[in-house]
Amino acid sequence: MDRTAQLTTQSLDRRIAYDPPPGHATSAGTAASAGRSLHVRAARVLDDNWTGSSTVPSRSLYPHQWSWDSAFIAIGLRHLSPLRAQTELETLLAAQWGDGRIPHIVFNPSVPLDAYFPSPDFWRSSTAGRAAGAPRTVQTSGIVQPPVHALAAWLVHLADPGLSRARGFLPGVYPRLAAWHRYLLHRRDLGGGGLASVVHPWEQGMDNSPCWDAPLARVTPAPARSFRRADLDHGAAEDRPTDVDYGRYVRLAADYRDAGYTDRIRDFAVEDPAFNALLVASEHALARIARELGATGTARHARAERLTTALVDRLWDPEREMFLCRDLRDGEGGEGGGLIPERGISGLIPLLLPGLPREIVAALVRTLEGPHFGTGARLVPSYDLLGESFDPHRYWRGPAWCNTGWLLERGLREHGERERADALAEAIVRTADASGFAEYVDPYTGAACGATGFSWTAALALDLHHQRHAAPHEAPHEVLHSERQNLDKS
Repeated sequence: MDRTAQLTTQSLDRRIAYDPPPGHATSAGTAASAGRSLHVRAARVLDDNWTGSSTVPSRSLYPHQWSWDSAFIAIGLRHLSPLRAQTELETLLAAQWGDGRIPHIVFNPSVPLDAYFPSPDFWRSSTAGRAAGAPRTVQTSGIVQPPVHALAAWLVHLADPGLSRARGFLPGVYPRLAAWHRYLLHRRDLGGGGLASVVHPWEQGMDNSPCWDAPLARVTPAPARSFRRADLDHGAAEDRPTDVDYGRYVRLAADYRDAGYTDRIRDFAVEDPAFNALLVASEHALARIARELGATGTARHARAERLTTALVDRLWDPEREMFLCRDLRDGEGGEGGGLIPERGISGLIPLLLPGLPREIVAALVRTLEGPHFGTGARLVPSYDLLGESFDPHRYWRGPAWCNTGWLLERGLREHGERERADALAEAIVRTADASGFAEYVDPYTGAACGATGFSWTAALALDLHHQRHAAPHEAPHEVLHSERQNLDKS
């Protein structure tokens, strides 16, 4: 049942007027009460950040629509209002470019230009992106973010298939999602090995990871006087990227813009394991969507298998027992670039995939629980606990994030690691709630960092909460489980 009316019709004190659906309550009274409270608090964050057609990550720090944020947000919103979850994705996809790319920001024209940088007047999408088919009716950025959208669309459909079919949700989004994947698989295969490349750290989503330090070192920073960092108005400087790194981000974005957003290897071009793992997961989801629409989905499953093979061939490091990023511009590997010897959480995200060899799954689990990511930590850090650049508070250089934890939880469950998945889900939900749904947290203490009331933290904690208390007949991991068997049946 859709709950949009309940979400939008609230009393003056803005109380949320609904409880978790039947079958989701815990048996103990106190646990049930705590569960309802978490449900209400998470729902309130999502309601407060709703603009009428999409959800901002944070009212203060991120006042526009972000691409992979909206995908994760929709996954949580489906438990509150399937209609709102569908609208979230439809709004984002309406800003898609003619070449298929989904921009990483869709700007709200009512937000002042100085509220966020880089703002629309920096990206100049309608002019600089004209040849690439940038939309004329809305301003966007020109770079992309990880392709988790098809996975989100399928999960949203499953939340209320009747509403989805009545609205034509999947027929409406499928062509756009297919074009998005074509863009990544063709225009972004810069290394020629079958994987998609990112051309800016912001595209990978883990903006400030130490994995980018070596590729970024060859980028001349834009002068500090040429831009003003709005993020420092709302976040502590010690939690954010340095001015020098930010200057490099600005330089890369300006060079890409000035080249008309054409895709080729410049100063920064990297094959990232998490970005490509999410592309594989979304290919499997697109196959499910195709079957729902009357096709077989076989070709998409086969493409997902080929991408998985390429991921292993190009990015797996058996010595470190995890996946690494590949620098396509320079590196130890000579022509074609080399692997970047930094342990970032991105290298664990392929655990999500059903087609990984068993020995790689076992190695990833060992790494996840070992000294680099597990020993002594409450949540999985974004970077190697033993790394020289580890910082428990600085953006993507050590703090734990809800979205990466959510992906790892699905990966553990996918491969039969139920107890580990349950423990991780419990830790994520408890820490998210206790931190005020913080943007990210100290992996040891769970102390809040960045913005609080952060939308994807609330959404994914809500999703994990619902899955933990799902009725026995409900399947919490509906997309990737047994995809190999589904491919065989196709």
